[in-house]
Amino acid sequence: MSDISYLSQEGYDKIRTELDHLKTVGRQEASRAIAEAREKGDLSENAEYHAAKDAQGMLEMKINELEKKIMNVRILDQSDVDTSRVNMMTFVKLKNHKINKELTYQIVAEAEADIKAGKISVNSPIGAGLLGRIIGDKAKIATPAGEMILEILEITA
Repeated sequence: MSDISYLSQEGYDKIRTELDHLKTVGRQEASRAIAEAREKGDLSENAEYHAAKDAQGMLEMKINELEKKIMNVRILDQSDVDTSRVNMMTFVKLKNHKINKELTYQIVAEAEADIKAGKISVNSPIGAGLLGRIIGDKAKIATPAGEMILEILEITA
């Protein structure tokens, strides 16, 4: 049995929209590209045809991957989030003692992670290191950039 993954409603909707787009527009474009390449003659020596078939295969792999992702998804409701500890969907205000700066991140599922938007994956070193911690805790977290000491200042939903 596959692992259950957790997403917000927004994350689920985003994946669902991408999947629907790939199944309709993406498949039509792939079909059109194959048909155009097929019209250009001998298929055994037609690089354009082979490239179009490869692109179609990649498209189908992406569709399959997204279908698997949403098959075993559980949607988390923001109003049900426990803010006594760092959990998925919580916003965490932190103080990075290494650079003496305050940061705020939302802990989200891997599929929703976007560092520019302040959303970090629960599976990332920082997300995993903060999970289950409470206000006032200092977490030593090993990251690719070196060890960080993050103090939890606030947890909100």
